[in-house]
Amino acid sequence: MAVCTVYTTQSLNSTSSISKPTKPQLNSLNKQVVFFTNTRRRPSSTVITCSAAGDQQTVVIGLAADSGCGKSTFMRRLTSVFGGAAEPPRGGNPDSNTLISDTTTVICLDDYHSLDRTGRKEKGVTALDPRANDFDLMYEQVKAIKDGKPVEKPIYNHVTGLLDPPETIKPPKILVIEGLHPMYDSRVRDLLDFSIYLDISNEVKFAWKIQRDMAERGHSLESIKASIEARKPDFDAYIDPQKQYADAVIEVLPTQLIPDDEGKVLRVRLIMKEGVKFFNPVYLFDEGSTLSWIPCGRKLTCSYPGIKFAYGPDAYYGHEVSVLEMDGQFDRLDELIYVESHLSNISTKFYGEITQQMLKHSDFPGSNNGTGLFQTIVGLKIRDLFEQIVASRAETPLQATKT
Repeated sequence: MAVCTVYTTQSLNSTSSISKPTKPQLNSLNKQVVFFTNTRRRPSSTVITCSAAGDQQTVVIGLAADSGCGKSTFMRRLTSVFGGAAEPPRGGNPDSNTLISDTTTVICLDDYHSLDRTGRKEKGVTALDPRANDFDLMYEQVKAIKDGKPVEKPIYNHVTGLLDPPETIKPPKILVIEGLHPMYDSRVRDLLDFSIYLDISNEVKFAWKIQRDMAERGHSLESIKASIEARKPDFDAYIDPQKQYADAVIEVLPTQLIPDDEGKVLRVRLIMKEGVKFFNPVYLFDEGSTLSWIPCGRKLTCSYPGIKFAYGPDAYYGHEVSVLEMDGQFDRLDELIYVESHLSNISTKFYGEITQQMLKHSDFPGSNNGTGLFQTIVGLKIRDLFEQIVASRAETPLQATKT
């Protein structure tokens, strides 16, 4: 089914004609047929812009982080903002890494491993090493999806460590590519409409990885420690440098409120690049100012060691950024509305939407601290960015008729 938009504008000539494109373009973003008509009162032209189902260009979001750094939780928060549950492809491989909802499709870039687990072991490389990944195929398929074309994407099976037969990915409204290398290859990086990097300190990362890999994947403590040490050189060389390209960075650090070697209390910083199209950084109280705020009191319950917020401009890898920081954790999520009311540029649809999202997913990791709060905010900002991009594309045919 085609969706058509009709625009009528004044014509500068009175000749009746039909203009057709000289070369049909399959999978193009817009298809226009222009009719020029002459009436006694006023000559005019009508532009009919038609987009077939699935023909609208996909918005592509990139999320980079090391293994065990909260990408899966962030994806669940993001897809929830757009509505609809994110689920694996129906009737497909039960070990698929892909998640599909009404608006979004999330693909895991592990699927572009060029070597399976045995192959990496034989060659002595980790999954972080670019030599273990097929960036040519990654670029070709992400570009195809962005242009509205379905692809046959490979599947990396995390259970068996093997490369499974491919699955069909149809172009969604929003494609999220998450994994180790979404910003490593400049060709893929240039396809991204927005990018996020989850930057977890070594201390926090170790605690998180133990919790996930021991509880969910049955790994031993010794194997987790060995894995972390083996990955660190490649992480420093290939993964960590990607954060300089990110439009937003969520940085997770140990608290500065109290001594805490176990990483139970976290200090989280949301680093937002200035000058990104369709993205206005969030601010606290007064945009561009530098301030700290301890909100604990009558309107926010805070047990020891309390909560501290900070906000201000900064520089990050040579870029101007705004930084919003939260140190500590919430006792009662329903009281988050007090903090939300003091934040601006949060792209909510209604008063209290951040609080509602946090309460809805109170069982998600990080829901009582800045990781959950800032992941939710970034999700709302991505929704706003998507809506602005769609609106700007819809205006293009109308603007063309005025030239």
